[in-house]
Amino acid sequence: MKSDIEIARSVRMRKITEIAAELGIGNEDVEQYGHYMAKVPSTLIDEEKVKKSKLILVTSITATKAGIGKTTVSVGLALGMAKIGKKCIVALREPSLGPVFGMKGGAAGGGYAQVLPMDKINLHFTGDFHAVTSAHNTISALLDNYIYQHQKDGFALKEVLWKRTLDVNDRSLRSIVTGLGPRTNGVVAESGFDITPASEIMAILCLATDINDLRRRIENILLGYTFDDKPFTVKDLGVAGAITVLLQDAIKPNLVQTTEGTPAFVHGGPFANIAHGCNTIIATKTAMTYADYVITEAGFGADLGAEKFLDIKCRKAGLKPDLTVLVATLNGLKMHGGVPETDIKLPNPEGVVRGFANMDRHIRNLQGFGQSVFVCFNKFSSDTDEEIEIVRRHCAEMGVGFALNDAWAKGGEGAVEFADAVVKAIDENPSGELKYTYTDEMPLKDKIVAVATRIYGAGTVVFSSKALSKLRLADSLGLSSFPVCIAKTQYSFSQDPKGYGAPKDFTFEINDIVLNTGSEMVVAIAGEIIRMPGLPRVPQAEKIDIVDGEIVGLS
Repeated sequence: MKSDIEIARSVRMRKITEIAAELGIGNEDVEQYGHYMAKVPSTLIDEEKVKKSKLILVTSITATKAGIGKTTVSVGLALGMAKIGKKCIVALREPSLGPVFGMKGGAAGGGYAQVLPMDKINLHFTGDFHAVTSAHNTISALLDNYIYQHQKDGFALKEVLWKRTLDVNDRSLRSIVTGLGPRTNGVVAESGFDITPASEIMAILCLATDINDLRRRIENILLGYTFDDKPFTVKDLGVAGAITVLLQDAIKPNLVQTTEGTPAFVHGGPFANIAHGCNTIIATKTAMTYADYVITEAGFGADLGAEKFLDIKCRKAGLKPDLTVLVATLNGLKMHGGVPETDIKLPNPEGVVRGFANMDRHIRNLQGFGQSVFVCFNKFSSDTDEEIEIVRRHCAEMGVGFALNDAWAKGGEGAVEFADAVVKAIDENPSGELKYTYTDEMPLKDKIVAVATRIYGAGTVVFSSKALSKLRLADSLGLSSFPVCIAKTQYSFSQDPKGYGAPKDFTFEINDIVLNTGSEMVVAIAGEIIRMPGLPRVPQAEKIDIVDGEIVGLS
């Protein structure tokens, strides 16, 4: 079997102007990045058309370290939709260089269900990640300079909250000291780096509705506190306009294509374990303006990505999925059924059955949001018919739809059954009104407890004194109406990455609170989760090279 990059390279791509023209986007609105990628204006959204479009959310059971294949399923469903004559667009997040060169690899789909050009999308793409990194670090530099230039005036911050970002997994930069050396090097201070997908600028980009909203949110970013406990923001620096200028191109959604020449928007890229895990509101609504069906993906398992998609993105954007697709694999079910990771590719029907506890909780959680749930079985070559049939029968018993996705191996032809079933499910049993986990009026602490108990299955939620202090501060700053974004491990419902299956009645620890006044959400840090990942013993970078002018090893 060819590798992902070999398959991507074998596809004869269409000019992006052709893709845009078929959607009804004129040449004057297409800002090309080469022949096969383009940005389009962020002003193309037609809210009346958005209301008529059918939105399909793709999420998954709790993932293995290799993932579950949500992007492959999302692209595959779009390919299947096109095969059955439906006007469909897939709207995805952009890959981060951290996983690309780290452990998980790229995020452009796989096999014959990819978005193209895969190498460019996985690497520098149209520069959006670099723009976010630059904007974030420009604020850092301007803040440090402000403190340095005004120290003789008696100005100082009691606490600086704003760190730096880099789109590389680099554990050595989690905690640093800046300003060492002569006094002209600045004021000595502790700082650190988060990975770019965890930057509040990334969250702002994904939640902003237009360029003016982007500027407003940037202005409201909380940078630190003065010694008289007053918040110090980007507005106080007076540089919101300059930062917006750095993001004026990044806010425009990126139009690309799939392996079968169907349109795709790939825009924004926050992680779901440390951020809200959704692509931009602008890209989703632009896609819904031009397609009858739009497929979008939320990061990691449904307890992280789907919860934040529904409780944060949908709440703020006025969106509501017509169907939620839950992706499952035999490997994932076996891992959650207690099968050692080294053996999850081997036949083990009993392990599959035990793993249903994880899938079933995700199904019930999604149904609790008022969602009509459809299980997509993402097929791998090592899967057995016997075990697939066990999953099919169980879904029938649960009263949820089920279909195979074989787009990885067969492209759109391998997702026709899937697409037909999804269209039928939307026609016959669409999702009802969206039911949030918490109301805007609930106290922030109660919102966190609601997510931890109702979605994760925790019995008790424990807050550190530091977290409680910051929650009180949030209340005093008038932030109590914000939604909450819990940062926790993606490998378990609990804060324990080894807590496979469906743990319940466990103690869930909130160790810190981050006030994101620009993106307008409160981030709760659970357990030992970190916002700057490290590299594995054997990073993916060791497999990537250029041979005879062509990239190899990129997946």
